[in-house]
Amino acid sequence: MFDFALTGKLLGFDFVQTALLAAGVLGLVAGLLGPLIVARRMSFAVHGTAELAFTGAAGALLVGVTVGYGALAGAVIAALLLGVLGGRESDRDSVIGVILSFGLGVGVLLLTFYDGRTANKFGLLIGQIVAIDPGDLTVLIIASVVVIVALALIYRPLLFASVDPAVAVARGVPTRLLTLVFAVLVGIATALGVQIVGSLLVVALMVTPAAAAARVTASPWKATVLAVVFAEVAALGGIVLSLAPGKPVSAFVTAISFAIYVVCRLIAFARERGRKVSAADAAPVPS
Repeated sequence: MFDFALTGKLLGFDFVQTALLAAGVLGLVAGLLGPLIVARRMSFAVHGTAELAFTGAAGALLVGVTVGYGALAGAVIAALLLGVLGGRESDRDSVIGVILSFGLGVGVLLLTFYDGRTANKFGLLIGQIVAIDPGDLTVLIIASVVVIVALALIYRPLLFASVDPAVAVARGVPTRLLTLVFAVLVGIATALGVQIVGSLLVVALMVTPAAAAARVTASPWKATVLAVVFAEVAALGGIVLSLAPGKPVSAFVTAISFAIYVVCRLIAFARERGRKVSAADAAPVPS
């Protein structure tokens, strides 16, 4: 299934190199945002945002403009809706469910009016690296720089609000504003992943690497570094492995992400078991 010679040949094509660069940028952004997404329990929100990113991309495909712009518009709208309507934690899941189903339904409807290639429609759901052109790459890089700069500016209060929201509110941290801004950043990052891994599986890059990192370290800084490394391995490795068989990138990205997550869980299990054994050995023997 994996042909080294064919893979090496395909790696020389411009569109593959463009896709690898796009995946590298996406992996960096996903890794930086992922630990905060996990800490703030926003995994389901990422999925809901991805559905409106899909809707925006479908609309862009229908009217003939760059898919990336449509995905960005849809994801930002979704993020704003989640931030405004899902302010109370008790309402959050239901609001996400409503937005997710609405976005998916409208996106499917828009695609029925599109008379172009079926692969373009399917690509919005599972990703299509051949669809990434230099114009899309430019949009992705600019959007990624905006996300990284904005995240750097709000990182400390956002981390504080994520770890201990009650104390953050008492200290005067504008938690609601931070939630809205972070939701928009997540929306932008989610939109960037639509063309690479598709709207259905973008969670594999936005959440899984960070969830894996959280299993092996409690340090926010170490978790962020590990999440970036895991996301890069999944994104770049998924593209390379998909070249020779010609199968969807998303299948390989999700498989690598899941494998990393399983390994991290096994490491965490082994550590916990080792601590229990050490504690039992250190316990005083009753006389």
